[in-house]
Amino acid sequence: MIQANNDTLLKVSDLKMHFPVKGGVMLRAKNWCKAVDGVNLEVKRGETLGLVGESGCGKSTLGKCIVRLYKPTDGKIEFNGNDITQMGRKKIKPIRRDMQMIFQDPAESLNSRHSIRTILEEPFIIHGLYNAKERKKKVLELLDIVGLPSSSIDRFPFEFSGGQRQRIGIARSLSLNPQLIVCDEPVSALDVSVQSQILNLMLDLQKQFNLSYLFIAHDLAVVRHISDRIAIMYLGRIVELADAHEIFNHPIHAYTKALISAIPHPDPHRETNRILLEGDVPSPINPPEGCHFAYRSPMKTTDEEKRMPGVFKEVKPGHWVEVHPGTVENYKDYL
Repeated sequence: MIQANNDTLLKVSDLKMHFPVKGGVMLRAKNWCKAVDGVNLEVKRGETLGLVGESGCGKSTLGKCIVRLYKPTDGKIEFNGNDITQMGRKKIKPIRRDMQMIFQDPAESLNSRHSIRTILEEPFIIHGLYNAKERKKKVLELLDIVGLPSSSIDRFPFEFSGGQRQRIGIARSLSLNPQLIVCDEPVSALDVSVQSQILNLMLDLQKQFNLSYLFIAHDLAVVRHISDRIAIMYLGRIVELADAHEIFNHPIHAYTKALISAIPHPDPHRETNRILLEGDVPSPINPPEGCHFAYRSPMKTTDEEKRMPGVFKEVKPGHWVEVHPGTVENYKDYL
């Protein structure tokens, strides 16, 4: 279990989010989709924790659970020392001012029928802040902070490019002066040239406002640029967590090694030792018994070993790994 301290802003303990799979005439739950299945992590004040994994591993679901867009099935979410896991709408409303979210696709997350003024004023209206004149002043300040002209205030989202729309999404997330922002793949829908601009803007804003980020992505190169620590997620579980430098230079879990080997290199003549994984990601509705990754791992294991559960433990100071004979070389040295 990861231990929190005074620098910890967010702590997630054994978090689970299982969705019912309904069927039959009465549409009763016949099975469960285990999107998040026992996650432990923490985000410290002022840091960026990168969350990486293949599509469908549960990253976005975890982010939505943390900001309580979903009510978790089990586990615990502590924010600023408060247990928010089971809080109702009235109790969690003032806490939501301190935790915001940037969504993946700005074209979908911004209402195309609303002007930018309406979109950015909405958080103030919901929380009963400022009068109309003050709200307009705040909106203009937000536009300036994210690098958009004041003339944007009465325009609509479809009049902007993808990068500009994401700047509007970032401005909305900053409106209530949050402490934590969950960034759900905020640059994956943008051109590569625009991605660097948005990432650098986010880094500047982090320094300016002392923000903490949970940065969700599937691109390890992007996560390496922005993150202080990185958590690797596979089929609803965290399989490795450490400082960004440690993850890239001393990966221990076989899945982490495979992800790092897949990062493209600009030199086409450079030889790369690409680690190819067998098969597809198992279904979260019917995950395999024991260690989920052992069934795709390039490491040879017996059927009995595959059915053994992995042990998530701290193998070095600050370096956590799910230890299993199918995921870690010389695994007995870490037990």
